[in-house]
Amino acid sequence: MGGTQSPPYYTPLSKPTPNATTATSYLKKPKLYSLAIITILCSLSYLFGVWQHGGATTSSPTSNLGATIPCFSTSQNNTITNTNTQPHSSSSSSSSNVPQLDFASHHSADAGGATTLSPAVKSYPPCDIKYSEYTPCEDQERSLKFDRDRLIYRERHCPEKNELLKCRVPAPYGYKNPFQWPLSRDLAWYANVPHKELTVEKAVQNWIRFEGDRFRFPGGGTMFPNGADAYIDDIGKLINLKDGSIRTAIDTGCGVASWGAYLLSRNILAMSFAPRDTHEAQVQFALERGVPALIGVIASKELPYPSRAFDMAHCSRCLIPWGQYDGTYLIEVDRVLRPGGYWILSGPPIHWKKHWKGWERTMGDLNAEQMQIENVTRSLCWKKLIEKDDISIWQKPANHLKCKKFRTVVRNPPFCPAQNPDQAWYTNLETCLTPLPEVSNKEEVAGGQLEKWPERLTATPPRISTGTVNGVTAESFQQDMQLWKKRVSYYKKVNNQLGQAGRYRNILDMNAFLGGFAANLIDDPLWVMNVVPVEAKVNTLGVIYERGLVGTYQSWCEAMSTYPRTYDLIHADSVFTLYKDRCEMEDIMLEMDRILRPEGSLIIRDDVDILVKVKRIADALNWESQIVDHEDGPLEREKLLFAVKLYWTAPASSSDDQQSKAT
Repeated sequence: MGGTQSPPYYTPLSKPTPNATTATSYLKKPKLYSLAIITILCSLSYLFGVWQHGGATTSSPTSNLGATIPCFSTSQNNTITNTNTQPHSSSSSSSSNVPQLDFASHHSADAGGATTLSPAVKSYPPCDIKYSEYTPCEDQERSLKFDRDRLIYRERHCPEKNELLKCRVPAPYGYKNPFQWPLSRDLAWYANVPHKELTVEKAVQNWIRFEGDRFRFPGGGTMFPNGADAYIDDIGKLINLKDGSIRTAIDTGCGVASWGAYLLSRNILAMSFAPRDTHEAQVQFALERGVPALIGVIASKELPYPSRAFDMAHCSRCLIPWGQYDGTYLIEVDRVLRPGGYWILSGPPIHWKKHWKGWERTMGDLNAEQMQIENVTRSLCWKKLIEKDDISIWQKPANHLKCKKFRTVVRNPPFCPAQNPDQAWYTNLETCLTPLPEVSNKEEVAGGQLEKWPERLTATPPRISTGTVNGVTAESFQQDMQLWKKRVSYYKKVNNQLGQAGRYRNILDMNAFLGGFAANLIDDPLWVMNVVPVEAKVNTLGVIYERGLVGTYQSWCEAMSTYPRTYDLIHADSVFTLYKDRCEMEDIMLEMDRILRPEGSLIIRDDVDILVKVKRIADALNWESQIVDHEDGPLEREKLLFAVKLYWTAPASSSDDQQSKAT
């Protein structure tokens, strides 16, 4: 490791062969004497082979590793900081003579310092500190080259291949592991997100406060000064948030994601998104709090989610011009909203007769904006359920039987022509209504009725039961559930901290398929971002949402729309096989390193030949890593690589020193 020459991985062991010359000389002796000598030599050779192989008949998941590949030695790849960290201790149940990875975190307090790294086979040096919050596809300098109309410049604009960084993005000096959930909902370390702008800009609205070495999130928002909890209670008086019929939600223009944070206690999982804009680091704060979020904007492209994904959509003064551009943005909300799903709007122009002066807008302007929204929602066949105080709620129809009749009178927007409504990666927004699946009567739910949560997680998703997912049946879905139950159990034996509540909060599954990995972690206090690669043979993200989980589309040839240090654990199943000959392995792994927290963990499963290459790059990235056998034993070609990203930060600057003295 780390620059030392090591023998090839998985080299088969062979027994020593007798010396040919000695054997021949013995053949010249009398026949009986020769047979005796040969018998003795064979016996000795057999006993020597048994002794060399250890004579053991049983082993733990990682015990075979020591005999087949060189094990990682923590003394070979140290990270040196100027802090006193806890000594590394074994975190696995494997045999004591095999060095084990330390999955524990050690920098929850008083952490920081510059890092000196040992040399590796290939070096990936630290990036400049200016890249500490680098988001390659939402780079602010690059965005200025694009059209500002409709916020197109805030969309994804990824670097060309020759612009890709070949260095490791540093954590800021003094970085600490986030507070554990649920404490993280209310607190985040200042050192991790050193931005005070929102504490000034949103002080009156109670978004965020700066307190010494940390931020506090009181749960306030522009339209819920009494806190998100009380605001959600007000919504709960208008629609049922308790019976399990609402499980997935989307928050457009989420701020620091307090709405999504407080929905979690009600078993509702919200996908929050906002652009990287003048509200510096709002999505980064959401992720530090342990809330699902992505950088995103509704502009000219469809959102990276399948159709009929969310039970509820929400906008609280999100500043999206819903009535403009022929209702394009509400048409997109309609695409991702489930049949019978709700759209909730608070803030301008709702209740404008009370707030128009405070919003510094004219009554006529606000009235016109509300009429635009009412007209668009009516054209989408939505029903306005209620407008009470500052909250308005509309409901999407359960099917399009009446809506098709309505189209003979109101022709705009027209129904979209036959297309795949789940294809939503760089797909242009259109001003046409996505048709719902056909039904036989007006009471039937288009696409199939979903079970309530938590039964929804294990029930066969309607997309599968209706045969719309190629190659996946109800039987294979049940088999997949059992497979991932076995796999996750095995993972927890190798990395025992995966089973410890609080160690991991934000988890990424880079190739989620049916969401089996996430489903088997549902009882733990964590959430999983389930990614379905756009290059996958079968688009299964709709199935994942029908199970009550969340996720997104992504091509791993590009960077993810998230900040550095987003995830505590990354799971990658056959990712490198999928992207073989599509893009560079090192670029994918550099992106994994960017979005993984210091002391974060990785589980990579793939063909053994691919994993050997992965391990070489992992060593160069200064990950502590180890290859272990498949859960079904050593004869399987598929193996697993368990790794830990070692702790390191950017060096201290003069401003950091002054800040640490002040706190």
